[in-house]
Amino acid sequence: MSKPKLLDQVRAIARLKHLSLKTEQAYVNYIRRFILFHEKRHPAEMGADEVRQFLTHLAVERQVAASTQNVALNALLFLYRDVLEIALPLIDGVVRAKLPKRLPVVFTRAEVEAILSQMTGTHFLIANLLYGAGLRLMDALRLRVKDIDFETNVITVRAGKGEKDRVTMLPVTLKLALLEHLRRVWRLHQQDLRNGYGEAELPYALTRKYPKAGKAWGWQFVFPATKISLDPRSGQRRRHHLYANGPQRSLKLAQERAGVVKHGSCHTLRHSFATHLLEDGYDVRTIQELLGHADVRTTQIYTHVLNRGGRGVRSPLDHN
Repeated sequence: MSKPKLLDQVRAIARLKHLSLKTEQAYVNYIRRFILFHEKRHPAEMGADEVRQFLTHLAVERQVAASTQNVALNALLFLYRDVLEIALPLIDGVVRAKLPKRLPVVFTRAEVEAILSQMTGTHFLIANLLYGAGLRLMDALRLRVKDIDFETNVITVRAGKGEKDRVTMLPVTLKLALLEHLRRVWRLHQQDLRNGYGEAELPYALTRKYPKAGKAWGWQFVFPATKISLDPRSGQRRRHHLYANGPQRSLKLAQERAGVVKHGSCHTLRHSFATHLLEDGYDVRTIQELLGHADVRTTQIYTHVLNRGGRGVRSPLDHN
């Protein structure tokens, strides 16, 4: 039996380590570009020098963002460490892409209200969860029915960024709308079952451990896709969760209709959640836990947002 091609090995190891499909695709992309940059030499024949040259090329000639260069570095470290099982020496001397020091964009409360008033349906519910519970967009889209506790008003985010679980609040004002939404999802699920579908994708190896769990109501996505589609990994036809581009487009359109000119996005609603909690007097540690930040310094950037524009400082032009 022939050995799988290198990029197929990368995909297999990525799935073994439960990397997201998006991360897997990004890693494959940068590993392919690395090989092409070095004229199709096999990575096993190369090492730290070639990695350094490629990363410097991305920063100097391609002028990529710092985050993009970091993804490329992580992809190559994954290739050597996990796929080829080759220990690379310290990769120093890389020309680093500049990391911009920017404060997050934050909507005011009036802007949030204006934007949400321009949204309807499922995308309205999703946007309310981003702002009302501090969820990332993918946190919301990957929610399962069992992750929402309507009695205790708690949402559990499973395997969020960094593969971490966390809990946050369920906004009380959303409960009735969410319950009505889930009644419609339940009817859709029953229809899928009658049509021979209705099995949700399960994380890790739960399908083998609990063969029937995928069809259970609790494991269904809160925000299912409108159509049955082909799972790119398993090859099965099933109903996945909504794609991110739908809510993203809806928010952009709502922002335009509301006349909000800030360069905002779905993630801006999460930034607004944190900033407005700080304005309400909640401490940084509490907000850190709700957001799922590993380091409190990440959360503290919102304290700088509160202080921008000279708030609390009197302009000399206003001196009497």
